[in-house]
Amino acid sequence: MAKDVILTGIRANNDLHIGNYFGALLPMVDMAKTRSADYQINLFIPDLHSFTTPIEHDKLQNQIMHNLKLFVAAGLPLDNPNIYIYRQSYIPAHSELTWILDCFTVYGEMSRMTQFKDRSAKLGNERVTVGLFNYPVLMAADILLYGAKYVPVGDDQTQHLEFTRDIAGRLNKQFGELFLLPEPAAKQHEFFGKDQGLRIRDLADPTKKMSKSEESDKGVIFLGDDPDEAAQKVMSATTDSFTDGIKLDMNERAGITNLVQIHDLLKPDEHDQIMAMGSYQDLKTKVAGTVRDFLIGFHDSLKIVDDETILRKLESDETAMSHTADITLLKVQQAVGLRPKT
Repeated sequence: MAKDVILTGIRANNDLHIGNYFGALLPMVDMAKTRSADYQINLFIPDLHSFTTPIEHDKLQNQIMHNLKLFVAAGLPLDNPNIYIYRQSYIPAHSELTWILDCFTVYGEMSRMTQFKDRSAKLGNERVTVGLFNYPVLMAADILLYGAKYVPVGDDQTQHLEFTRDIAGRLNKQFGELFLLPEPAAKQHEFFGKDQGLRIRDLADPTKKMSKSEESDKGVIFLGDDPDEAAQKVMSATTDSFTDGIKLDMNERAGITNLVQIHDLLKPDEHDQIMAMGSYQDLKTKVAGTVRDFLIGFHDSLKIVDDETILRKLESDETAMSHTADITLLKVQQAVGLRPKT
């Protein structure tokens, strides 16, 4: 390829909330737009990864399209020829290469993965699937098929990136130069910048980050929420019993600090005005109105996103990415004896 490849995934399932919007969606859109002149940007939908843990399968297709529309409404361009958007499962080479890599991966490598151990502890043995155990091998295939050099990874996926480098190096050593290795984690953080951003907290329980919960979503502002209902969630947010004004302290005043940070993300120029408010009720009213206005505007942008335009982009890019992936897969198949060498 003429350009180095940056690869990252667009979540296939689960509703996205404002924490995702500021922490992942906007940075991804900005990265795609600002780096596309110098790099090929691969944004894939990891639909195969989505059911390594239990999901509602009958909703998956709608969630894929809904989440894609959210990215487009947030500014992801569909007319940039250097940005490719594709569904993982629509390119069979992902699954085929995963099986080949499986056969060169030892059990101990996967069993040592911290993320697997953490997730399996939460699920319990009866709900832990081989797919969850095998997740890093599929992730390696996602990266290696396209020779991706840069892959933004959080601390919880650093092990997976290093495994990708290990398995690629192992096959390269045995069969010759089959794969381009992605840069190691330190180089990835240097390239993308180590994430030090704010973590929006749950409105009902500000001691934890905002995320979809099986118990209650009353502390989560989803991008698809009715604006008035979202405003009511803000008005019901957990605060504290201090009476000496608006002060930032994530240890003792996590709820109030969280509300200020949410408002700062939406209207950074009004920080001083927010801090000068005399009561928690005034602050909640202000933040609730700002969240409501944001969602109204975002929903207006969402309404004009055209499904057919997205589908045309997907189909075109999947054809191009299938060609690239098949070239890599054939080289591997020939090396391991599954196809005749020409």
